[in-house]
Amino acid sequence: MQAAYYLENGAARDVLQVGEVETPAPVAGEVLVRIHASGVNPSDVKSRRGAPGRAKAFPQIIPHSDGAGVVEKVGDGVDAGRVGERVWIWNGQWKRPFGTAAAYIAVPAAQTVPLPESVDFDAGACFGIPALTAQHAVTVGESVAGQRVLITGGAGAVGHYAIQFAKMKGAEVITTISSPQKADHARAAGADHVINYKTEDVAAVVQDITGGGRVDRIIDVDFGRNQSLIPTCLKPGGFVVVYGSNDMAPPLQILPLFVYGPCVQFFIVYELTAEARAKGIADINELIASGGMRHTIAAKFPMMDIVSAHELVESGTAIGNVVIHP
Repeated sequence: MQAAYYLENGAARDVLQVGEVETPAPVAGEVLVRIHASGVNPSDVKSRRGAPGRAKAFPQIIPHSDGAGVVEKVGDGVDAGRVGERVWIWNGQWKRPFGTAAAYIAVPAAQTVPLPESVDFDAGACFGIPALTAQHAVTVGESVAGQRVLITGGAGAVGHYAIQFAKMKGAEVITTISSPQKADHARAAGADHVINYKTEDVAAVVQDITGGGRVDRIIDVDFGRNQSLIPTCLKPGGFVVVYGSNDMAPPLQILPLFVYGPCVQFFIVYELTAEARAKGIADINELIASGGMRHTIAAKFPMMDIVSAHELVESGTAIGNVVIHP
């Protein structure tokens, strides 16, 4: 089969290759999925670069954890009725050498979720990381119903879904963006208020929106840069959910944490408990069934142009998700 892969960490143009590799066969408990779309996430490009904590663990790596396609074969112990089923995949390349940037992937059957006919493969290839991250960030801890939630980076892949889940759960949503185009994108997802952090004082606008009451929850994409929002935007004793940070060793502002006493929850979507993941999948299905789930595909690339896909994700300019077609 054809696949994209790398043998060492480095820049996309230096290490990514496309060529023929052996087609996998499903072992007991696995299914073989013909990939129709493979999602490219920031974590995928960080792993390929060899970012801190992401050293290459296998001699050859086929990247990408997210994907969608059709089950073609099943291993022993898996219901043969799953053959022909449309599915989306989570954790395709997590702690495994071969991900979804290939014509086929063999994965444990539990890591494939039925994809409704109403959802195309490109959108399905965005559920594993962006949608599940967003859902967990909104629902972990107490309910957001009736609360004000500040979502940083509301035009990002996770932020865009987080706005939708927060609205589904009954929250008033404030989000930060960096351009008028991204503001429109966030509003289209359902954001009640948008703040351009490049041209506006985020804390001052939040204070104005809330009448000085601040927000109940912050969902944050970059803790190293945004931790200053805790004392200026969050209610004392409020909840902060962190799913990312560009700086993995930022200076920690301890005093505001003592003074304002927030509950700060860090998580990584790859390590969700089975219970949390099942809840996330159920909420995704509910939002799809309601007809209210919005998907934005920023760009599609053929697998031969995977380098451009990775470079676009790294540029930070894509509004929406990036996918490749094997």
